[in-house]
Formats: sequence, structure tokens, C-alpha cells
Amino acid sequence: MSPRTSKPHEVVERALELSRADGCVVIADEQSTANLRWAGNALTTNGVTRGRTLTVVSTVDGKEGTASGVVSRSAVTADELEPLVRAAEAAARGAGPAEDAQPLVTGVAASPEYTEAPAETSSAVFADFAPALGEAFARARAGGRELYGFANHELVSTYLGTSTGLRLRHDQPNGTLELNAKSPDRTRSAWAGRSTRDFKDVDPAALDAELAVRLGWAERRVELPAGRYETLLPPSAVADLLIYQLWSASGRDAVEGRTVFSKPGGGTRVGEKLTDLPLTLRSDPNEPGLESAPFVIAHSSGGDESVFDNGLPLAATEWMREGELRHLTTSRHSAGLTGLPVAPGIDNVILDGGDDRSLDEMVANTERGLLLTCLWYIREVDPASLLLTGLTRDGVYLVENGEVTGEVNNFRFNETPIGLLGRVTEAGRTEKTLPREWSDWFTRAAMPALRVPDFNMSSVSQGV
Repeated sequence: MSPRTSKPHEVVERALELSRADGCVVIADEQSTANLRWAGNALTTNGVTRGRTLTVVSTVDGKEGTASGVVSRSAVTADELEPLVRAAEAAARGAGPAEDAQPLVTGVAASPEYTEAPAETSSAVFADFAPALGEAFARARAGGRELYGFANHELVSTYLGTSTGLRLRHDQPNGTLELNAKSPDRTRSAWAGRSTRDFKDVDPAALDAELAVRLGWAERRVELPAGRYETLLPPSAVADLLIYQLWSASGRDAVEGRTVFSKPGGGTRVGEKLTDLPLTLRSDPNEPGLESAPFVIAHSSGGDESVFDNGLPLAATEWMREGELRHLTTSRHSAGLTGLPVAPGIDNVILDGGDDRSLDEMVANTERGLLLTCLWYIREVDPASLLLTGLTRDGVYLVENGEVTGEVNNFRFNETPIGLLGRVTEAGRTEKTLPREWSDWFTRAAMPALRVPDFNMSSVSQGV
């Protein structure tokens, strides 16, 4: 048995057979990636990679409770499989009782495709995209601009088996495209990004045309001081802010009084209105175009994630419904501690409830304000208020009387997503988007553009 000749489900089964622990979870992640990179209107590199990672979770029952040990390794050979299982068992025996210990999940029907070979990506995923990109290079060259960027496609087949009989499998495609257009003198830059499952819904020509317009806006430069401005946040920027909010929505932390979701005097803010607009923030593993794992896949425990919950079915969850906070994230353990419903994290997020206006239509209805492209270098300043700071990047534009009249300097911002939701005066059409800051960790998002009457640009930044 080797990583390339044995089927992933066979490796899972063999590891479970080798286990001497009281309980065992085995996760095999089969990963393949394909990528393209380009600079100055020409392809520079491309490649395909493949790999497998095996995670073994061993649980040992003791007089004081159940302990867990977790070990993950890549490229495990037949000779290395038993030592990996024994290492997980040793880690469990050497650990104290696990705070998050729960009975391993049972009663979930096996995935029909569990024994099938893993899905794999290849350079063929770019069969239509690459020629279209070449045509975009030619148009950009003729238009006096240079295109830089990359396209990456990843496919992960996850096989999960447990000593309680679970046999589950999930295939997760994940594609990202980031495209920068620059003027030849590098004084002007514009960015566009897309998230995709298969690159069939990505149009390089349309993206290049969008970037050409933005570079044209930047031909006029306007310097503005720091201050509070009416600001149009595009879907990408909204996603970056609300993903961080979702990551911070721990039910346990809220009950313990440590987050913006904690109620003064005790308890949580579940049931409170966060915004007057009828906005619904939700996650759904079956959301069309944003499909994600329909069961918990936990390679480690921490916060409101628990290895004991592996295989637990996931259902559509409304975190906020028509402006009202409805759920905070919990594992089975933290739900028991807090009295909150079990609501594990799900690997997508959607904000619904805006009107059908496009971002262009929102610009046309702006007397004077700023239009952002994206945010980056987002960092938390104060967890108690969820105050975030970060920078604007690749285009901040001045809107006057319904038209973009020039590009302004970049800013550092200080804002809290919760505060923004409370002050938003307009939400546009929800659309799939790529969160630029978090695209290495979270790509499945659909957001509307938001109008904020007083976005806090706390200082001027010289970044581009």
C-alpha cells in the first residue's frame, strides 16, 4: 500500500482496523491542484500537484473522562500507517481528559460514493478559460494596460471513517481568479477577483473591460483627508468584513462575556436587532454554486469546533434573520455548556435581503461619496467590540452627482462589522464574490454591495 496505489477509503479502513483505542476517527484528504500565473500580458507558469494527508483521532476512556489524541501526516506509506495510528493513541493516553469529549457520532447513512476513486482536477479545467485569457491579453496590450494575476483550482476529496460505523465522503472544488490591471508606468492599478467551482462561469474579457474602466477613472487623482465618508462597499469588501464577524461569533465566548455578541450583565445578544434593514445572514451546505461539506470535518479541536463532532450532519443555518441575531456557532460540547442550539460552522456565507440594484445603479444614486474596490491587511483591534482595522487597495474612487470623477488616495479604516450593519442605509443585489483578504481560507460567499453613510477612514495610507 502506498499513497498513490491504494484507494483513500482502503487507507481509512486499514487505519481503523489497526486502532486499539476505545474510539477512532480517520480522515483522508486527497488533494489535487492546477494553476496558471501571468504577468505583463503573458503566461509565466502553470502546474499540477497532488497529495494526500491522513489524520487519525484516537479517543481513550479513563476514570476521569475521555482523552483524545490527533496526529496528521502527509504521504503516509504502508509501513508508516501503523506508527501513525500508534502515535495518535499515545497522544491520547498522554493527554488529560478532553474538555470537549462527546460520544462519537453515529447513525449517519454512508455516502454512496465512499468507495469510489477520488475526484481530481487537471489543466483541463482551464480548457476554455486559457484561450479567453489570451484574447484578454491582446486587448489589454492594444489598450495600453498590463494584466497580472493567477488562477487556481483545487479539488479535495475527503473520506471520513469512524469506529462507530460512519463512512462519509465529500468532494470540494474550489477555484479562485485574481486579476490586476496596471498602467505601464505602474502609477494606476485595479483589481478584480472571482470565486468559481469550475472556471466555466468566469469571463476574462468582461473582467478586463471592467478593469479598463477603473484605470480610466484613475487618470484623475484627487487627494482627500481622513474622515467619515459615505461609502459604497462592493460585495468583496462586505464578504471580508462579515466572514470575520462569523469567525468571531462563538457562542461560548459570547456567554463568557468576551465578545461583541455578549449581553451586558450576562447572556448573549441572540434575539437582538443588529440592523433595521431586512438582511439575513445565513450558511447552507447545499446553496447552489456555493456547495460545501454537508457534515462536520474537524482535523482538530478548538473554540467551537470539536474532533468528536466529525460526521455530524450540517443543515442550513440563519445567523441573522431580517436583521435579528438568531444563532452563534457552537459544537455539541459548547452548546451543552451555553444552552444554545447546536450550530457548527459551515463553509459558506450568504447575505440576503437587499434590493435588486447593481453596484453601478447605487453609484448613479450617490450625490457624493467613495466607491471602494477591496480591503486588505484586516486585523482585529478590540474583540469586545469587534473593532477591525485595515487598508483600502487597488482603487478608491470619488463619486459626485452619480458619476465616478476620479481616484482618491488609499486609507486606513477602523470599523466594526456589527456597527456597520447598524448604520447601513442600502443593500444592493446579492451576488457571488471573492473575499480578497480571506481567499486563502474562505471563498464561498455571496454578498450585496452596502451603502454606509459614515465609513470611518481613520488615516491616509500611501499603499496602492
